[in-house]
Amino acid sequence: MKFPSSTAFALLGAALIAISYGLARFAFGLFVPPIRGALDLSPEVIGLIGALPLISFVLASLVAPRAATRLGSRNTALLSGGFGAAGLALISQASGAVSLGVGVFACGICTGLMMPALTAAMQALVKRSLHGRVSSVMNAGTSIGVAVSVPAVLFLADAWRYAYASFAVLAVIGIVATWYFIPSVSRVTPANAAPPPGITLAQWSRLFRLSLFAFVMGFVSAAYWVFAPDLVVTLGNLPASMTGWLWLAVGVAGLGGAVVADLADRNNPPITHALMLVMLAASLSLLAASPDQMVISVFSGLVFGLAYMSLTGLYLMTGIRLLPGRLSMGPVMPFVAISLGQAAGSPLVGILVNEFSYAFAFAMFSAAGIIVAMFSPLYPRYIEQEADEAGEEQTGLQAAYDYQLQDEHGEPFSPVTPEPTAGSAALDESDEGRG
Repeated sequence: MKFPSSTAFALLGAALIAISYGLARFAFGLFVPPIRGALDLSPEVIGLIGALPLISFVLASLVAPRAATRLGSRNTALLSGGFGAAGLALISQASGAVSLGVGVFACGICTGLMMPALTAAMQALVKRSLHGRVSSVMNAGTSIGVAVSVPAVLFLADAWRYAYASFAVLAVIGIVATWYFIPSVSRVTPANAAPPPGITLAQWSRLFRLSLFAFVMGFVSAAYWVFAPDLVVTLGNLPASMTGWLWLAVGVAGLGGAVVADLADRNNPPITHALMLVMLAASLSLLAASPDQMVISVFSGLVFGLAYMSLTGLYLMTGIRLLPGRLSMGPVMPFVAISLGQAAGSPLVGILVNEFSYAFAFAMFSAAGIIVAMFSPLYPRYIEQEADEAGEEQTGLQAAYDYQLQDEHGEPFSPVTPEPTAGSAALDESDEGRG
């Protein structure tokens, strides 16, 4: 067992997120055209299968925080990697809708378990002053994983089984790295830190509104994640290998999502939410309007990637801020809502495509996104923190993490106290991390 530095842990976390989110979850849509052709599946069936990993993600997310506490971060991450490797291997050998569905369901469990495990490890290994930076690097792993899947479809579009077998191998490598680098302990809380305050009615109300917006965003985005590549192949008559450029655009643009979310925290979250949701809806319209134009299709991928990752980053930051001291609930609720929205949207897109057309389905989902964007002034503002000045240090992801541990005055907990006891000093040193 070797405890990594903060930088090494951030890079390892990004790699594991790239596998569990990028390859095990979001790469599926990229391979829908060849999979649908090889297994003779209708759009309606693909839509139902596309909802399965989202349902399993929700189920796994509900138990993941407790699993990370009971099993420890390493064992939870190993369990996640095991489901990912098994699911990817099953997809590579799928012979029909049932085996394909089982594989993607297992991949969803992998996705739901990984981030809570890494968050627990981060809280034990990394200094609290670096939590925001490390979390941003790990979150970028989703975009990296989406981009990494591109070479596979460019060279193995007609050999999707080999592509998924290679993804399974990467998942096994991730399991080995997890066993070697991730500690078995969960988060360490200083003994003299104040317990999290009770959840007020105002907090419940804001968390409910946040989850509603997240649900709609997931609902609208389901059309793109599951059916965008199939749309350009079916309507645009583009070769399946060319859809890789679409996902490359999504992944590259998605890397800017953390920057946009951070800027939103420093300025006006409701306005940013409205803009990003309109952009998300516009990406669907762009793709459906010109599926045979590769440049426009790739541009729609850029718009979608930036909007989607910006919105997920914004929901993450808002959830953390709304419920200080409750990382197992605040940021989890909106992400569960996103997956529920995607699980609801995916089969509906398949039904609309089957009954009408791709253009009609994408247009309806785009319109839904634009309508909901008009209600963005209702986007929940943060519970105001007590502070002398609203300085720049009180904005951004790190500021959100700072308030996860508070003292008796409701201020960010500092491990340096005037007269620390031996016990609390030992706990503080452990909480600050190693390396």
